Amino acid sequence: MSKQTGLKVCVVGLGSMGMGVATSLLRGGFETIGCDVSEDAMARFVASGGKAIGNPAEAARDADVVITVVVNAAQTEAVLFGDEGATSAMMKGGVVLSFATMGPDMARGLEERVEALGLGYIDAPISGGAGRAAAGELTIMGSGRPEAFDKVRPVLDAIAQKVYELGDRAGIGASFKIVNQLLAGVHIAAACEAITFAKALGLDIAKVYEVITASAGNSWMFENRVPHILEGDYAPRSAIDIFTKDLGIVSDIGRNLKFPLSIASTALQMFIMTSAAGMGRDDDASVARLLAQVTGLDLPEAPGTI
Repeated sequence: MSKQTGLKVCVVGLGSMGMGVATSLLRGGFETIGCDVSEDAMARFVASGGKAIGNPAEAARDADVVITVVVNAAQTEAVLFGDEGATSAMMKGGVVLSFATMGPDMARGLEERVEALGLGYIDAPISGGAGRAAAGELTIMGSGRPEAFDKVRPVLDAIAQKVYELGDRAGIGASFKIVNQLLAGVHIAAACEAITFAKALGLDIAKVYEVITASAGNSWMFENRVPHILEGDYAPRSAIDIFTKDLGIVSDIGRNLKFPLSIASTALQMFIMTSAAGMGRDDDASVARLLAQVTGLDLPEAPGTI
């Protein structure tokens, strides 16, 4: 346990984001148990100095805080309430930090079920990417009971640079994250379209990157994702199918609200087409590869690619 707080933490989901969260907690001095369906992921966490257990209930036994860093609401529900669910083994009065992107109604439903067990729940979607997760510099868009925030404050300090407390009930944090994901998805799609358009114009796209990142047309996503394209490296930092999911949630909410989301809908179709072309698990900059395939352009390939 952390010598400073006495809190025991379980992190369920050791993907690119969850691994960063778990290792940041280790650096902060917390006893941290990792849990994942992947034996390789758990082995990497153990090599970093942590402990790993593949069963969520066993991993969360007597944990004061359980952090779920999984893909969606369905996985969060399974981790928390499945046959070997984490909530069955947590310390009385413990708190669940739910990091998955989901619709606000789903977040409210999970909060209700967790609180019925005498536990706290914070709807806490995250942003920042794998690099910031590893550095303990995430942005957290949180909503939940003030007493739950008070209990997990040392944990949040260890993993996040900015923690926004946006309301006292679940669903508010989820709504903020959905707005962020609308922008993130649109910006990735636009960055991929712009850089392949530059290629079609016969421009040196490395020079285009240099110029645009010093100009008004730049965005965080252009600056972050275009280097993947220039290097021909589509190993997934954030996968295409993450945005087919997240922009799908945006679309569903817009339809229910009868709110037009024409730009987000176009971006969603670009991600869906890229996934349908077999790149769903590849880096989300693969939208550029789809556009290159459709238009007959040659983008840079990774060194050693035949």
